[in-house]
Amino acid sequence: MTFLPIVARELRVAARRPGLFRVRSGAPLGLLLLGAGYVLFHRGAQAQELGMGLFCLLTGSAVLYCLLSGVWFTADCLSEEKREGTLGLLFLTDLKGYDVILGKLVASSVSGSYAVLALVPTLALPLLMGGVAAGEFARMALVVVNTLFFSLALGMFASAISRSPRKAIAVTLSLIVFFTAVLPICGAWRAGAAGRLLVERGWLLASAGFSYSRAFDQPYKLASEEFWWSAAVIHGLGWFFLSLASVIVPRSWQDRAAGAPTLRWRERWRRWSYGQRAERAGFRSRLLDRNAYAWLTARARLKPAYVWAALGLVACGWVWGLARFHRDWLDEGTYVLTGIVLNLLLKVWFGLEVGRQLAEDRREGALELLLSTPLTVKEILRGQMLALQRVFLGPVLVVMAVFGLLMIAGASNSTSLQAPQDQTFWGLFWAAGMVLLVADLAGLYWFGMWQALAARNPTRAAAMNLGCILALPWAVGIIGLFVAAFFWRNANDEPALTFLLGCWFGLGMVADLGFGAYARHQLLTQFRLAAARRYEARPGFWKRLLGCRAKVPGPAGNASGTQAC
Repeated sequence: MTFLPIVARELRVAARRPGLFRVRSGAPLGLLLLGAGYVLFHRGAQAQELGMGLFCLLTGSAVLYCLLSGVWFTADCLSEEKREGTLGLLFLTDLKGYDVILGKLVASSVSGSYAVLALVPTLALPLLMGGVAAGEFARMALVVVNTLFFSLALGMFASAISRSPRKAIAVTLSLIVFFTAVLPICGAWRAGAAGRLLVERGWLLASAGFSYSRAFDQPYKLASEEFWWSAAVIHGLGWFFLSLASVIVPRSWQDRAAGAPTLRWRERWRRWSYGQRAERAGFRSRLLDRNAYAWLTARARLKPAYVWAALGLVACGWVWGLARFHRDWLDEGTYVLTGIVLNLLLKVWFGLEVGRQLAEDRREGALELLLSTPLTVKEILRGQMLALQRVFLGPVLVVMAVFGLLMIAGASNSTSLQAPQDQTFWGLFWAAGMVLLVADLAGLYWFGMWQALAARNPTRAAAMNLGCILALPWAVGIIGLFVAAFFWRNANDEPALTFLLGCWFGLGMVADLGFGAYARHQLLTQFRLAAARRYEARPGFWKRLLGCRAKVPGPAGNASGTQAC
């Protein structure tokens, strides 16, 4: 029998994916552009200082990419097979759990692995500038590869115990945050409570951040064993979670009857989420009079509570920082960081939620039932808007008020914003942030609803929505950094900062208006046609760009309705 047959088969399938070539060329290109912008803005610095700063930037970005790779590549690979009912077919053969786990791991991670292999030579560029030793580069390359394996293993474990894509992604993110940040924070809290300055090593070894910090020359020379122990613990945890997934997956693909305790907990959770019978009836009667699709999407009453709880955690962190650092906490850096965190929290959460119901209805075939009712397309879109307003309108208004308070506090209490031009820039920065918050939410709504119909699955729809509306303007903005670097030697000059602020605001508005207007037109004119396209073969990007259409299967299985380029 062939050893690991799933690996060989999945590798052949993955090698034909066009995304493989895009990822392995796009990742190093993005890193090179980021490094080039840093070099241009600091070209007046000494070579050794410039080389070390560039090395920190490149390696930190690579480690962050590897940490999040498990969320993107492996978190939904097994759970998707469970939902489609194809995972059990593999276990009708004599395949073992490790065959399936390793095969899916290789197939799902081949794009990320190729991207990392392309990134590693890019990390060696600071060696040519000086200030970086060859040992630092070798250890950092080990940290990058080890972090990638660890994150992918966590994604496989989360996918093995989950059936829902949202649950798998949430479990993967939670595990990554737990090992990377929560354990070190708990160790720091315990050390502070005991009156010690140093955190016990056991709290830090499983953190990729600790492994990254120990890879530099100075910490490595002081305590080299800390680096090797951290690398060994992270690698061992990766194999531990892969072993758990291999044991779990043969026993988790079947649909089993729930026991009495499970049914009781499900009923309690249902009452907490949807309310008692009288509450559900009253809520249904109120929403059905306004919009039937709004009731279908907004039935879970705990969704607004989740957003408010997340904002409450941010507020608790802010209060903790104020109690710990007192007046030092009230500066512009803290205000800007708070604004960034609140912005990302609301926008990412909104982008993940906006088209989820529609994408799931389309995947399960319920969308055809909705379209056979008297509901019109505009009523469906309006119902989704009402459901989103119920969840996010209050938090958005509170965040806007917080932005206003931070703007006033920074302008009145800061000693570094006394000049009139500094005050003007500070006000423009927060005004642009508030306008972009509203514009991004509108763009995420329209483009997310269209991607829920056009994308292959809900995960890809959410990724396309967040990538085009939020990430793409930042990627294009790197070009603005290059332009600014040629005109202003110092990035802190007022003209340079104003130019960067204008680029950030302009690119964000262009993305919101462009993608939002396109998606709105498509939704209002192609909604029913897009809902039926899940049965057709979707053409590639260049064919869609040039106007080619997919082949529509005819009654006898022959292709009809094709259009040549």
